[in-house]
Amino acid sequence: MLETIERLLILQDCDRKIRREQGELARIEPERQTFNAKAAAAQSALENARQRLKQIESARKDLELEAQVKKQMIDRYAHQQLLTRKNDEYRALASQIETCKSAIFELENQQIELMEQAEAVQKEIAHATATASDTRKLVEDQLAQLAAREANLRRELDELRARRETLAGNVEQTARSRYERLLRSKGENVLVGVQHGVCGGCHMKVPPQLLVTCQAEKELVACSNCGRMLYYTPDMDLAVTE
Repeated sequence: MLETIERLLILQDCDRKIRREQGELARIEPERQTFNAKAAAAQSALENARQRLKQIESARKDLELEAQVKKQMIDRYAHQQLLTRKNDEYRALASQIETCKSAIFELENQQIELMEQAEAVQKEIAHATATASDTRKLVEDQLAQLAAREANLRRELDELRARRETLAGNVEQTARSRYERLLRSKGENVLVGVQHGVCGGCHMKVPPQLLVTCQAEKELVACSNCGRMLYYTPDMDLAVTE
């Protein structure tokens, strides 16, 4: 195989590894955000439950105050009954007392309902507290693993980039410039084989003369369709399949 092709294939392999490492590194932050979102969701569920309990307790206290006001009104109406000598006023006050008693009965029923709701929410809070704690511990562990993985990837990338610089320096300038240009436009498949007489990049048939030139291994050969660099190895079958 042409020495320039051999060196470019080694460089291409290094570039592919760099791309894979960069791809893995790019996925780190979304994963970190996903883990943080899980912890935030669990904590939010806990805070929402706590807030609902506060609202229930506040509503129950309002009902207690309202019931207390009704009881004070009953005491006042009862006192007025003792002072009045008119039957119609007495009956009117009695009616007001009954109305207040009915209101107190309804208020107490509402308080009981709120107490039952509070009990259910307290159980929910206990469960949400445990869930938030477990989720936080799990996420902390996952984030630690992610940070270690990120550090390893960055270190490996630095090593690969340093190696790439050395490898690129070993390639003749014209061939390297051509490779770099194709790398930007074609991605990681710059040098491709010609198995079964087709370009390994665009999968189009390669003209017979180009196949002969490629097999001769004396110069760089470009695909007439996509421009990628073509190479041949003895294990490749140049016969075109129908």
